Amino acid sequence: MNKQVILSRHSRRHFIRYSSLAIGATVLTGPYLLRARNLNGKVNIAQIGAGGKGSSDTDCCSSENIVALCDVDQNTLDHRQQKYPDAKVFRDYRKMLSKMHRHIDAVIVSTPDNHHACAAIMAMKLGKHVYCQKPLTISVYEARMMRNVAAEKKVVTQMGNQGSSESGLRRAVEVIQAGAIGPVRQVHVWSNRPIWPQGMDRPLGSDPVPRTLDWDLWIGPAPMRPYKDKWPDGKRVYHDFAWRGWQDFGTGALGDMACHTSNMPFRALKLGYPTQIEAETSHMNREAYPIKSKIRFEFPAREGLAPAQFWWYDGGNPLPNAPYVHDGNSKPPKELTSEIEEMLGKIPGSGCLLIGDKGKLFSPDDYGAKFFIKLSDEKE
Repeated sequence: MNKQVILSRHSRRHFIRYSSLAIGATVLTGPYLLRARNLNGKVNIAQIGAGGKGSSDTDCCSSENIVALCDVDQNTLDHRQQKYPDAKVFRDYRKMLSKMHRHIDAVIVSTPDNHHACAAIMAMKLGKHVYCQKPLTISVYEARMMRNVAAEKKVVTQMGNQGSSESGLRRAVEVIQAGAIGPVRQVHVWSNRPIWPQGMDRPLGSDPVPRTLDWDLWIGPAPMRPYKDKWPDGKRVYHDFAWRGWQDFGTGALGDMACHTSNMPFRALKLGYPTQIEAETSHMNREAYPIKSKIRFEFPAREGLAPAQFWWYDGGNPLPNAPYVHDGNSKPPKELTSEIEEMLGKIPGSGCLLIGDKGKLFSPDDYGAKFFIKLSDEKE
């Protein structure tokens, strides 16, 4: 595996992206628009990204007024409009916000990651409340810009991170903060992702763009590239779902899943910002995130809490017979997980292990909904 300290990298993609954000912020500056008045008291919601997670996001708000649906794929729009026949449909969220802003109270953003900041900032600049799916952005810069716009416009915002509402996760946070396992000095979090292609080079050539897909809008703020439909093994290259492993469009296994699996220890230990990061990865290139990685974060003492070492592992569930498969599993060392294997019969594909001076806490899923504790003085 390659070992490297994570450093910032500037590229044409970053320049284009940040220029787009700055332009959007300039174009959409204007008077704060008052919230639409609904005599029935319901919220008028517009959905950007209507398929996949956007589908469940919309359905969770179906008791409100779904006034607009936006998606770059006409097939998705046709399917979703069957459930919401009164909603106006759009392919371009810029046009939707321009034409519908006086009839919209709140916007849900459930697009590929590279659109999150642009879509959310456009909506907030128009005074719309925003619910944006995780990961919130693909860079710290974008997150800070979104925070500033939200504060300026005084809108209500939330990032979609469904595990945060799990009662088990909140209980685990309380147990850790109560000192049940003592000062926590090590955290190990692992994920069975990617379950999509990573570590691949950009395919050569191009394929005809499906008639129902607007490829230019799908690309969004990223640099244009030719459309490719499938890999030789028949799996999708980009659309749909396969975008997560590309640096231009997604955030890889770490960005996609750490917000879930690391949620509980970050909240319980108030981890904040690390002082040192070191990463070991499989093959790397400038197109895709690595197939497999192990990352060590060092966190200093915080508000009476002990310094902590945080380990992240991904690449634990390779796709059989795929050209981008890695060469093995990616989980904590066996000496740390032997008790878990003894208890469950195997090491789960995803999990979180906190090691304190007085014991250990283990959660065997992505969301921290269930957890187990073993105290150091506990009899076998």
